[in-house]
Amino acid sequence: ASQLSKVRALDTCLAYGLTPAGGRAGGRLAKLLQGEELRGRLGIPGATAEALEAAFSMDYPDFLSSLRYASFNVVSIASTTGFASTDYNLWPIFAPMWMLFLCSFASCSGSTGGGIKMIRAQLLYVQVYREFVKLLHPTAAVPAKLGGQVMENKIIFSVLAFLFIYIASIVAMTLVMMASGLDELTSFSAIVASINNTGPGLHKVGPATTYAVLSDFQTWVCTFAMLLGRLELFTVLIVFTPVFWRK
Repeated sequence: ASQLSKVRALDTCLAYGLTPAGGRAGGRLAKLLQGEELRGRLGIPGATAEALEAAFSMDYPDFLSSLRYASFNVVSIASTTGFASTDYNLWPIFAPMWMLFLCSFASCSGSTGGGIKMIRAQLLYVQVYREFVKLLHPTAAVPAKLGGQVMENKIIFSVLAFLFIYIASIVAMTLVMMASGLDELTSFSAIVASINNTGPGLHKVGPATTYAVLSDFQTWVCTFAMLLGRLELFTVLIVFTPVFWRK
């Protein structure tokens, strides 16, 4: 019982310790919390952990256990830390899929986390809302604002280009993995986990297994995806463009 209490305490401490892991380092806490990016970084995984705790309250012996498992695994995957304290592959499929989605954007810019980063996701939301307003009021001048600052159109265009390359890369490499004989869920989750530098995926590459089940070719595809994500796509893909090799 004493050993179990220590494990529970360690899980809880790690969950809270990993919460800022995908955040940006440096600066006063009060000033950091005023930023839209960090509030989103803390709020979305936190709300997800609470929702999953409520959903799985019947699957664990008590409230604290369900909260501990939900918070630890959600925060770990969302921050692309990649630890797991339970096989969330066994949870209803919406939960691990949502966790996999979180790792695509829940890290802050300037952090070591993967994905498109929270700031880009927020800029995309601002642009979508801006388009809605312009549809309703075609003649209105609607600036894209984030954190009280007006974002230039060139920044918005850059984020849209990054998102297109990000999605296209995931789709292309998922199809390559499926063409090599891997099932759809394993293919998709392995590529998403690799390009976001998260670690565990789902199904055959879930938290209770390893990537050793993949063939050499499939492992190389995941390695390339990991390299793409770590270097933020453009840095790698520009090498394959003809203009890069012109004098």
